[in-house]
Amino acid sequence: MDLFDKCYEFNKKIDYLKSHHQFFYLREMESAPAPLVRMKGQEMILLGSNNYLGLATHPKVISATIKAIQEYGTGACSSRVLTGTTTLHHRLEKKLAQFKGTEDTIVFSTGFMTMMGTIAALVKEGDMIFSDELNHASIIEGCRLSKAEVKIYQHNNMTNLEEQLATADPSKNKLIVTDGVFSMKGTLANLPQIKQVADKYGAKVMVDDAHGSGVLGDKGHGILEYYNMEGEIDLICGTFSKTFATIGGFTGATAQIVAFLKLNSRAFIFTASPPPAIAATVIAGLEVMEEEPQLLQQLHHNANFMKKGLMELGFTLEETVTPIIPVIIGNDEITFKTAGLLEEEGIIVNPVVPPAVSKESSLIRVSVIATLSQKQLEIALDKFKLVGKKLGII
Repeated sequence: MDLFDKCYEFNKKIDYLKSHHQFFYLREMESAPAPLVRMKGQEMILLGSNNYLGLATHPKVISATIKAIQEYGTGACSSRVLTGTTTLHHRLEKKLAQFKGTEDTIVFSTGFMTMMGTIAALVKEGDMIFSDELNHASIIEGCRLSKAEVKIYQHNNMTNLEEQLATADPSKNKLIVTDGVFSMKGTLANLPQIKQVADKYGAKVMVDDAHGSGVLGDKGHGILEYYNMEGEIDLICGTFSKTFATIGGFTGATAQIVAFLKLNSRAFIFTASPPPAIAATVIAGLEVMEEEPQLLQQLHHNANFMKKGLMELGFTLEETVTPIIPVIIGNDEITFKTAGLLEEEGIIVNPVVPPAVSKESSLIRVSVIATLSQKQLEIALDKFKLVGKKLGII
């Protein structure tokens, strides 16, 4: 078999999916991720974005980004450990530490590199990792790179997790790693019980708060605030590509752990620094969250309105306290048809099928943002009703 034969065969499958209107990836957006976007020259209501608080188009955030480009240029043009660290990077790391209730933070160039680079630097061959079966791919890659013994526990199953810890070699270092919010269904990790089990068996805990930061807790500080557990988890991580509306990521921990990561994580050392404008964007976003708490309130109002409306129409939803709303379809073909018909009606959603979810759990992933208007949500519900009846879902 030629090295590239797999590419040709793969593209045949993609062509088939496209011809049957079952390909919803790499769609080209022609505008910012706002409530209304342009796609294929048409205005559409966007229910598929992680721009939860609408910060990607917030005037203060845009202004701060532009100002930073004017002062610092378009990029740092070096790694963080050489000449790529600016005043803005340090300001951001201090502000994130305050936001997450940790001694310090380290900022990576992407969210993927954050999880991968943190795990691979701290966990080594001979150690053990206990990872939720639905964890993000960045966690999986970090586990692989670490060369540690990896145990996969059943999703959010604390009994299974404890069974695996109980039978593990007590002399080995152990890390439990989990998503805080599982991105496909919006479910939360059971952190109180994870912490309890971790303490019992001498394990450390690492949480990826990608979809919780800016969303959960009274002030939007994330899953630790939601559970009133700030300061109780060893490693709290996140990304800037959701609520904070740009790219990058961070790990919060003790000052000594952060100092170690900055000179030992290959994903931090051997890559270019995030542009200073990225740091300015996130700093401004954190300030907007402090100054405009109504954005978080509006986000949850919109999410609750949409959930209530979909349930009243007869759709089956997974229970969630996040703005991620999983509409369970249970059939791959109908899931794709639903997404396709909604798109024809001017509504953008994301179809989710195996292996991202189990075979019987194919779903439409709806995610709402704070800046969606009541009228836009009502229009979206009307279109869901139209499509749901047409396909016999409701």
